[in-house]
Amino acid sequence: MDFMLPFDSYLEKHRYKYAALYHALRDAILNGTLQGGTRLPSSRWLAEHYGLSRGSIAEAYDMLLADGYVQAEVGRGTFVAPVASPQPPAHRESSIVLSPWGRRLMQNKASSTQATGIMGQQAAECGKSMISLIPQGMQQEHFPYAEWKSALYAAAREATAPGAEDSAGAAELRENIAAHLRLTRGIRADASAIVLFSGSMQGITLLTQLLVAEGEDVVLEQSCYPGIQAAVKACGGRLLPAALDREGIIPGSWDSRLLFVTPARQYPTGAVLSLSRRRELLGWASRHNAVIIEDDYDSEFCWGGRPVEPLKALDMEERVIYIGSFSKTMPTSFRLGYALVPPALVGPLLEAKRLYDPLPPGLLEQRALARFMARGGYARHLRRMTRLYGARHDYFCTSMRRHAPDLFELEPGDAGLHMYARWKRAPEKYPLFLEAAAAHGVLFRDMAAYHLVPSAPSVSFGFAHLNEEQLDEGARRLAAAWGSLV
Repeated sequence: MDFMLPFDSYLEKHRYKYAALYHALRDAILNGTLQGGTRLPSSRWLAEHYGLSRGSIAEAYDMLLADGYVQAEVGRGTFVAPVASPQPPAHRESSIVLSPWGRRLMQNKASSTQATGIMGQQAAECGKSMISLIPQGMQQEHFPYAEWKSALYAAAREATAPGAEDSAGAAELRENIAAHLRLTRGIRADASAIVLFSGSMQGITLLTQLLVAEGEDVVLEQSCYPGIQAAVKACGGRLLPAALDREGIIPGSWDSRLLFVTPARQYPTGAVLSLSRRRELLGWASRHNAVIIEDDYDSEFCWGGRPVEPLKALDMEERVIYIGSFSKTMPTSFRLGYALVPPALVGPLLEAKRLYDPLPPGLLEQRALARFMARGGYARHLRRMTRLYGARHDYFCTSMRRHAPDLFELEPGDAGLHMYARWKRAPEKYPLFLEAAAAHGVLFRDMAAYHLVPSAPSVSFGFAHLNEEQLDEGARRLAAAWGSLV
């Protein structure tokens, strides 16, 4: 099952593992993250994913049962007992300063001011003989179309005219996303704080317009998605690169009110940010009255390692905006992203969104996705694709090490649809290799446009959309391209 528990945080407070597990589960029940009726994981699952003994798990569950927090049903499992009045943890309210654009928007809701965000796009057209290792979305043949069509038909039969309350997106889908985040990310998510967009980049662009004043410094990871760079520049913001290492962003004392970060899986390097660094970022945001935009762009597919605790799950001051997307998990034509935002930002963000989408597009698809998620189809789809992508990730690593071990230093990961790799040969040889690889019928993504500061040559390999034969052939062609140069 998919289940996220902030175990590391509690393990620092409590001496024994069973006590840490007990308090983590109890607090999640009391603050509403785990709601009444939620089925808790089996002791075998917890032991495998969190490194606990079955005895420690049994002791923690027995304590929860004795205290009335859970109910055990023979043959079915352990379930969260109904809690009359969950008590959310105390949050210190923080003031979020809007940009001049955002303040003008709220002062005059009838304003006709429009702003355009620039989105960086990269595409490659390959001939039939090409092997494209450029990262792509999910392949159509792996999607459960019969189940999806059933959800679409049901949504069409039940369709009603949209009302003003739909500006944030279909209410039933936001409820299902909130439930998904609570269970799989450990985030205390409420549907009223979730806003849907036509892709996550639309949300990022609008948030940038609301939060960035012209001439302000905005902190970005020194290697990051070009679309975010473009959105900040379009608002007149100045890019302030933050250094990276093999553990992700290195926290600093930046003089800024906004930070973009990818802690679960740094884009594009794939580095996972440690718990201590995540806490440092939150401390920086508190000291500087800043906002952090956490882009969780492709961690739905995780085939190894302990589940990573999002920055949003640690946020006690409502300073983190959590960005998610369905672009990697649904067919390519399905464009839907969402943001879980602090309560103080919901109104301004909806008002900005209405300038672009007075009524949200794709309400039928949104309601179908809500049904797809509620009936378990989406979770089953993720599990199937995770197994497939994990196997392809491992096969590609093996093929590269067999055929082209001296070209790239691979950075294998536990999740995601692409692999970052550093060029191992002389830097001056890299441009020649790019041309030779294309001549040999293999393409991959050069990372030059992703770096904010001069960096050594590096690439991104997509593996999820190719079968084993294609992955092996791609590695062979890379080796042949280098061979043609030497």
